[in-house]
Amino acid sequence: MAKGDRIAIIDGCRTPFLRSGAAYRAMMAYEICRHAVKGLVAKTGIPNDMVDHVIMGSVLTDVKTTNVAREIMLAAALPNTIPAYTCTVACISANAAIISAANLIVNGNADCIIAGGVETFSDPDIKISKNYRQFIMDLTMFKRPKTVVGKLKLLKGMSFKDFIVPEQPEIGEFSTQLRMGDTADRLAKRLGISQGNQDAFAALSHNRAAAAWEKGILKKEVVPVVTPQGRLVDKDNGFRKGVTPEKLAALKPAFDKRYGTVTAGNSSFLTDGGAAVLLMSETLAKKMRLKPLAYIKSYAFTAQDLWEELLLGPVFSIPKALAMGKLKFKDIGVWEIHEAFGVQMVAVVQLLASDSFCKNRLGLSGKLGEIKLDNLNIYGGSLSLGHPFGATGARLVTTCANRLRESGKRYGVVAGCAAGAVGNAIILERS
Repeated sequence: MAKGDRIAIIDGCRTPFLRSGAAYRAMMAYEICRHAVKGLVAKTGIPNDMVDHVIMGSVLTDVKTTNVAREIMLAAALPNTIPAYTCTVACISANAAIISAANLIVNGNADCIIAGGVETFSDPDIKISKNYRQFIMDLTMFKRPKTVVGKLKLLKGMSFKDFIVPEQPEIGEFSTQLRMGDTADRLAKRLGISQGNQDAFAALSHNRAAAAWEKGILKKEVVPVVTPQGRLVDKDNGFRKGVTPEKLAALKPAFDKRYGTVTAGNSSFLTDGGAAVLLMSETLAKKMRLKPLAYIKSYAFTAQDLWEELLLGPVFSIPKALAMGKLKFKDIGVWEIHEAFGVQMVAVVQLLASDSFCKNRLGLSGKLGEIKLDNLNIYGGSLSLGHPFGATGARLVTTCANRLRESGKRYGVVAGCAAGAVGNAIILERS
C-alpha cells in the first residue's frame, strides 16, 4: 500500500434475511451466500480475478463445509486460485472477517478482499448422543472389533435412550451454561429495564424496517435469490408492519417463565442469510475509478464479564474505537448497532449516557454521550430484519456506509455484542 493509504468500503450487499425454516430450508449455507458474493461482484463491476482473498464469518458451520468461505467463493465462480478462510466470533463473526480483511490490506498482503458472513439455522448439524458417537468411532475407527461378540461389548453401559435422543441444539454459553435469553433477563432485572421499554424498542425496529422496505431503501442492499425449487426471494420476511408495544406486551416470557420480561417479540429470531462487503486499498480504488462508500477509520475488540456484561459489548468497544480514531462522541452522526434483544439496546443507550457507569466501569471522566434514536438503526435492525449470526456485521457495515453517503454525516459507528462477552466497534468515515 502507498503511505497513508486508507481501507475503502466500495460497496456491500446481502441476500434477503429469512426466518429459519422458510424458503432457504433446503439450501446449505454456502448456497445462500454465493448469491451475495455474485451480486457484489456484479454490482461493483470488478473483474473476478482482481479479488485477492475471501474471508467469511460463520458460527454453526456444516461439517461438510467447515471452510464455508472457500465453498462460497467457488460456488460464486471466483477463480480457484483465490485463498479463502472462515472465522467465527459468534454474532460479530462478519465484523471480525471485515477487520481481518482490512489488516491484510494494511499489511500489504492484499489490495482487494471480499469479506462478510453467512448463517443458516434451517438445517443445523445435530449431534447424536455422546455415548452413541463414541460407539460409532470405536466400531469404525479406533477399536474396530472383528467379531460379533467384540462389537456387542462396545454397547456396554449404553441405554436405549442413547440411540434415539439426540443432543438438543441450544444457543447459550458453554462457560456459564446460560442461554442468551437468560442473560438478557438477568440484565433487565439488574438495570430495572421494563418489558414495556423492551417492547417499545422492538416495535420501533419492526416499523422502521417495514417503512424502509416500502420506500425501497433496503432494496439496493439486497440481491434476489432463486431457491433450488425455483422460488424467487427478494425481500426479508421477519419484520412485522404495524406491530405495537401493546401487541408485544401480550406475549409470554420466553426464558424466565415466572418473572422474565424477555419474550419472542423483543428478541431477535433465528435467521438464514448471507452478506458480503468489498474492501480495497484506496490506491486501487482510485486506479479502478471506483467511488468508495466509506473508509475504515478505526476499530476495537473488547471482552467483558460473562455473567453480567455478555450483551454489553458495544458499551465497552465504542469508547475504545473512538479513542483509537481520536474522535469524540459528538463526531458520530450515524449509529448501527446489532439488536440482539430489546433490553440489550435499551441498556447500551442507557449505560453510555450514565456518568457513574462510564466513570466506574469504563474509566472515563463522565458519560460518553446519549445516542439519539433518530440516528440509531433508522431502517430497522436485527430484531426486525433478522440476525444470521455470521452475516449481521456485514449488513451493518453496508447500511452504515450507505447512510453516511445519504446523510452527509462524516462518521458512523457499527457495533455488536457476541457470545463469550466479546464486543466490537468499527468506525467508518464517509468518502
